[in-house]
Amino acid sequence: MDPVTLLTVVVLAVFVGFEVVSKVTSKLHTPLMSGANAIHGIILVGAIIVAGQADDPWLLTIALAAVVLATANLVGGFVVTDRMLEMFGGPRSDRTPARRRSGGAVKGGGT
Repeated sequence: MDPVTLLTVVVLAVFVGFEVVSKVTSKLHTPLMSGANAIHGIILVGAIIVAGQADDPWLLTIALAAVVLATANLVGGFVVTDRMLEMFGGPRSDRTPARRRSGGAVKGGGT
């Protein structure tokens, strides 16, 4: 493929992706993020394979940039998913400090 065709495909993919994601309701965001994280993992593996087989310095630079961006996207997706799942759960005692649970005094404090 020539560079103009590749650029056209990338621009159209970005536009379609933005339009699809912007129309998703907040109730579906967490399940879609989990599925997107799996896709980003596959993209990361592909970027690593391309970087490992690159002979041209230009291709190696772009492949390493793809590895960095895919890693950031993957980690960020898991962080966002974890934070959203915490919003739906009730209070957990292992996250709540002892002072808040006991009304100000630490239980079993000895003094």
